[in-house]
Amino acid sequence: MRLKQLSAKEVIDVKEGRKLGVLGQADLKIDPDSGEIISLIILNKGLFHSRGETVIDWNHVEIIGEDTILINNEL
Repeated sequence: MRLKQLSAKEVIDVKEGRKLGVLGQADLKIDPDSGEIISLIILNKGLFHSRGETVIDWNHVEIIGEDTILINNEL
């Protein structure tokens, strides 16, 4: 899967049943030695300014579906 294909997916926490954001406004943290993804960083942007970020460890990703990415933050 290409990063462009991930960009429109909505991230949902399955334990809390809440939307965390859309991955299109996000970054990936990658281990430079192994090339593996370490975490997703969702940028929480408001209309006129940034509202911070949400960092999700890659091992918390449960399923990458057609429209959504389901995560479990209690791992």
